[in-house]
Amino acid sequence: MEQRLANTWRFTVNERKFIETALLSDLRVDGRRPFDYRNLTVNFGKEDGSAEVQMGHTHVMGFVTAQLVQPYRDRPNEGSLSIFTEFSPMGDPSFEPGRPGESAVELGRVVDRGLRESRAVDTESLCVLPGRWVWAIRIDLHILDNGGNLLDAANIAALAALMTFRRPECSLGGEDGQEVIVHPPEEKEPLPLILHHLPIAVTFAFFANENSVAIDPTHHEEAVMGGRMTTTLNANGDICAIQKAGGEGVLQSVIMQCLRIASVKAGDITEKIKKAVDSFNTHTALKKIKRHPSSIPMDVDGADSKLREKQKSLVDKKATIPCPSENVVRETKSLDQ
Repeated sequence: MEQRLANTWRFTVNERKFIETALLSDLRVDGRRPFDYRNLTVNFGKEDGSAEVQMGHTHVMGFVTAQLVQPYRDRPNEGSLSIFTEFSPMGDPSFEPGRPGESAVELGRVVDRGLRESRAVDTESLCVLPGRWVWAIRIDLHILDNGGNLLDAANIAALAALMTFRRPECSLGGEDGQEVIVHPPEEKEPLPLILHHLPIAVTFAFFANENSVAIDPTHHEEAVMGGRMTTTLNANGDICAIQKAGGEGVLQSVIMQCLRIASVKAGDITEKIKKAVDSFNTHTALKKIKRHPSSIPMDVDGADSKLREKQKSLVDKKATIPCPSENVVRETKSLDQ
């Protein structure tokens, strides 16, 4: 790949031998073991459908948007899903602006294959009016910094953005009931996308004639690796896609070992993504809570004093009213006299 070739030109023979020799001893330049991932961080933007993923020095941002379009003729009841990648020279000097290169095309195809062929996104739920209007979901992946293993980071960014995206709710109206009405968020709460599972991409790099294997290669390791294989699996261990990009052949036993390791890594990454999404949803829900206006302050002491004054006035009135029994006694005494 052009990206790997560009990194190779900046490497010396001693640097290449140092990396290869360390891998033969199950050591890596950054201190990891062969099957350890770099630290994964998932952040979200202020708007729904934006995610930012960082693995070591690799930095990828994903955005999800949607628009109403006419469906394909062979799938009148299904929406569509498309992925676009942007490799900016800001992320790596070897990236050229303009037309996407080989690495950009390959990255988009691998991520798209993992999502589309495994039917992770429920496209039938994107249908608004069969044969006329469906939602078209677009995922834009921007490479901000190339620290190696862009494919895994881009895949995680796409999944995180899809899980936090909310599309407007629609209803049918008009005289014939065929008019689509898109409700703004102020009227009706937007709806999340339906994801059946999370296909996680796990990339392996092969070194020294495929004898050494390492997971999550850095850009230094990508410059000296002899081959690469990306497996896409979900948390249940179901294989969604496999991509072997160049290099010599790999033994079946090595592939099976990689699949077992990838299944464990896919479960760990799925838990991290779900935890980050749950935290984001909780924070968003708290911000949407409508705060009630503060209650009007009441003068409790004043009300109590008024009540005491009323009770006191009633007591005074009772004291001034003569008792009927006393009047009768006085009248009887006067008659006797």
